[in-house]
Amino acid sequence: MSAPHVSLPTHLPYLPQLPPPDPLTSPLTGWTRAHWEAIADRLLDALLPYASPGMAQYRLPGPPSHSGPWSDGLEGFARSFLLAAFRIAGSGGQGVPGLIERYAAGLAAGTDPHSPDRWPPITDRGQPMVEAASLAIALHETRPWIWDRLDDRVRQRIADWLGGFVGAVVNDSNWRLFQVITEEFLASVGAPHSRREIDAGLARLEDWYRGDGWYTDGDGRKFDYYNAWALHLYPVLWARIAGPRADPGPVAAHRARLRSFLHDHQHFFGADGAPVHQGRSLTYRFATTAPLWAGVLADATPLPPSRTRRLASGALRHFAERGVPDEHGLLTLGWYGPFLPVTQRYSGPASPYWASKAFLGLLLPADHPVWTAPEEPGPVETADVRLVLPAPGWLLHSTATDGIVRLVNHGSDRLPPPPAQAQDSPHYARFAYSSATAPETPPAPRTGPDNHIALLAPDGTPTPRGRIHPLGAEGARAASWHRALLPGSGEGHRIETVSVVHGPWEVRVHRVDAPPGTPVREGGWAVADDTAPPTARTGPGRAGARRADGLTSALVGLHGWSDDEGTVVAAVGSNAYGHHSATPLLTLPSHPGGTHLLVTLVVLSADPAVHALVEGARVRAGADGGVEIRFPDGTRESVAP
Repeated sequence: MSAPHVSLPTHLPYLPQLPPPDPLTSPLTGWTRAHWEAIADRLLDALLPYASPGMAQYRLPGPPSHSGPWSDGLEGFARSFLLAAFRIAGSGGQGVPGLIERYAAGLAAGTDPHSPDRWPPITDRGQPMVEAASLAIALHETRPWIWDRLDDRVRQRIADWLGGFVGAVVNDSNWRLFQVITEEFLASVGAPHSRREIDAGLARLEDWYRGDGWYTDGDGRKFDYYNAWALHLYPVLWARIAGPRADPGPVAAHRARLRSFLHDHQHFFGADGAPVHQGRSLTYRFATTAPLWAGVLADATPLPPSRTRRLASGALRHFAERGVPDEHGLLTLGWYGPFLPVTQRYSGPASPYWASKAFLGLLLPADHPVWTAPEEPGPVETADVRLVLPAPGWLLHSTATDGIVRLVNHGSDRLPPPPAQAQDSPHYARFAYSSATAPETPPAPRTGPDNHIALLAPDGTPTPRGRIHPLGAEGARAASWHRALLPGSGEGHRIETVSVVHGPWEVRVHRVDAPPGTPVREGGWAVADDTAPPTARTGPGRAGARRADGLTSALVGLHGWSDDEGTVVAAVGSNAYGHHSATPLLTLPSHPGGTHLLVTLVVLSADPAVHALVEGARVRAGADGGVEIRFPDGTRESVAP
């Protein structure tokens, strides 16, 4: 199947001054290096009205993080300095004198203990640790134009401030790499540092490696984009800073793992450029493209240069077409527009500027093939894909006809190891995520109905998924179990689920343990739109919600459900993809007791032909508990008892 070409030019609501598209070099996105430079300049220029007098802080509008405005102001400087550094280094210091002077002034003021612009110190587990790493990377990449030209007293103050990392207590997660990066920069300029702490941080990374390019972000099952924009990215940047000081063994291992990861990561982008919407810190948006560029920088990518640029430019353009940056040139706390449910307590007004990592490709020369080779399609554009990811417990399936990527989740819950418990997060607890949808995010402690199966308490409260216990992922299937805890039920009730995918379809085989008479509810995909509520269609044992552009979510009970009419629940303001959202639901009014088999067809597609075939789905449940599945196109799979 040939890749669909994007119509050019593009409507960009808040970026009217971009260069014209180049349909020869970039037949799919139209975008070139000049577009990346123009957007970088727009983002940096838009920050100037929010700069402090000494240029050391950027106090952006919006609610402060839990660290407070002082730390948030440092965050604005550090994360935008990262973007400025890639822009400065990528141009060889030419044509960007304002940026060089601006950030040099900020470094001097931020480290002056007597300046009203001074930065908060680095303290144990404090947010300045995160920002120190961005400063260290930016200082390294701009060394000839900034560090080497700074006054000796300013350099000493910077080293002293960064030196707060030495001996400090660091969160046991990707934060260990912030220490590695910062102290390696200190080593590179002859400042006090701890080689033991650098080595310990790199060694801790080994503890979290789960194979096939996948790390968990700390102990537990914490798989998300931090694998991409932190746990793979920082080792590459560390090696650039360390140079000959780096042990070649770990460097080679990091490169091999990044290469393996990118084989998977390239499949996480829809044909429209949208990344799969899963995990935390999603307000970093197109930072999901950072490892694509890192693979090229480190000669650690299996992707041809033309595909790397197509995926990265596609993601950047996807957000630009949807109003990112906003009319003021700012990155807001949200996904498209402002949407606080995708943020965390640590998210401040300048947090989204970790998206600066997406511009890492500017470090590559303008004549590098990654910028000059004619774009080639991404994987989702040329064929249907089914990809099993055993390490995180995921199963990815995408379809070329509508360009949608779907990610089935039977392994990532972001909970600390047992016996600790934590509340469900909608960005980890769902059975599936996609490039075309976001999970419903009702106020805590409510659990959204989408892509979730629950027992219902007498007052209608659904049970959360809680800790996910993986049972394996192989071929066309992935499986897990969880305990559904009803109020007063003690240890809870086991729900075991096997997902089997084929093309756009997923069949979920649930074995549900519950007290007799307990209602059971399952939800399909939530679809959302800013312009109008999705339309609903229901029938006996089925329900569907359709967006105006044809994107449709359907849910069909194939076995064990009642013939009661399905329902569609509508919501307002609870979905990152649009103000109006709707989720199809099936409900079993009364569980018979013991273990009950429920089988559901779950569909998300923008292809009308897919939904026309839904009636052809069939299952046969054997006396031994096994299930034979016939997908709508006639393909057959079986699930063992």
